[in-house]
Amino acid sequence: MMKLRKKNILKPRHMALRQAQGDKGIMVSPSIPVTLSESKCDTYSGQALSNHEFHIMCKIILCLAIMSIVFIVPIFAFADDSIKVLMLDSPKDPQPSEQAQKVESLNGKVFFNNQSYSGSFEIMKDENGLYIVNNISFEKYIEGVVASEVGKSWLTEALKAQAVISRTYALYNKNLQLEKNYHLTSSVLHQAYKGENTDPLIAQAVESTKGEILTYQGKPANAFYHATCEGKTELPEEVWTESYPYLRSVDCNGKNTPYEKWTKEFTLEQIRDSLGIPGFIGMTISAYTATGRVKTLTMQISKANENYPLSPPSDKGGHVDTSEMEIKATELRMKLGYKELPSTDFTLSVTDGMVVFNGRGYGHGVGLSQWGSLEMAREGKNYRDILAHYYPGTEIRKNEELHSKKQIDTQAQRDKGTQREK
Repeated sequence: MMKLRKKNILKPRHMALRQAQGDKGIMVSPSIPVTLSESKCDTYSGQALSNHEFHIMCKIILCLAIMSIVFIVPIFAFADDSIKVLMLDSPKDPQPSEQAQKVESLNGKVFFNNQSYSGSFEIMKDENGLYIVNNISFEKYIEGVVASEVGKSWLTEALKAQAVISRTYALYNKNLQLEKNYHLTSSVLHQAYKGENTDPLIAQAVESTKGEILTYQGKPANAFYHATCEGKTELPEEVWTESYPYLRSVDCNGKNTPYEKWTKEFTLEQIRDSLGIPGFIGMTISAYTATGRVKTLTMQISKANENYPLSPPSDKGGHVDTSEMEIKATELRMKLGYKELPSTDFTLSVTDGMVVFNGRGYGHGVGLSQWGSLEMAREGKNYRDILAHYYPGTEIRKNEELHSKKQIDTQAQRDKGTQREK
């Protein structure tokens, strides 16, 4: 047996690879030498090895170290299969500030708003109060989202389509929020998540599409979706500021949906309080989106008396001294409430101190329509057909296929100091 003896050894640098502990993972911190020069090899001497043989051995060790860096780093960085969800009852609920601190960690089961949640939990606190963050297995989270987002007894292909886009949406947002204490919220601000799934059909749909996500040009798509719409889906740039080549306006495909037609009424006082505009006396539609939804509205505001009762003040000639301001329809919907004003696809009238909205659909209208997806499944379309319709130009790929590339992209962004916000 050959033996090596060390002389004046200088410790080489090491790279620590750390995998966060997940439901199926363990803490791993291997140390891999990444620099080993020939001069340091010269500090060794072998009793039974020639200098030439020893130099070859050092080069082999160096090559193995480099291979470890190239191939092991992506695997460890993406072995974590959990996601952190901030528990919220409403999208209007406050979220933790940057100063929020973790005060407790728990494992087991938590009941929140009459729903059961399992996994590990972090209790956070800031000047506004306490917050609960649920750290849960990624695929179990997807089951919970699908169960929360769609109706019971939906067809399997519609459930599969929902599983893929919920998984894609979660992964996309998790990658954006890697440095934060949570990745998503449990409210419709992101995706509804009301605890554990108990439906075997949903579990089967999630399992049969395990790891599948929507991609565009090799990257996870931003898979927006909504409840239902009539006519055409909306363009994302009409709702937010960004456009995506795979989010085009296509047929909604919904039939006999719960929000095919709706009417909502508000008093002038209700709208005044919701908007925080004391002198509000009326509104008109001022612009439409390319798909025919309301884009902006013009608000009439009384100058003469901001504390009017329910009817606008006027002078002796019947004229009202008013000013005007413009508001986006998406902002109006947010302030009145997403349930209270289901969509921006509406007409309106102002009579007798009331504002009456007559509309269609529920949600922002971008991407997949859940009720349209169900109708396509009823027509015999499979989940791939459904997703190809609502997200043209995308392809379904396994999440694992993208790990190496995402690790490289993420590290490059960090090196450049880039930040992305939703």
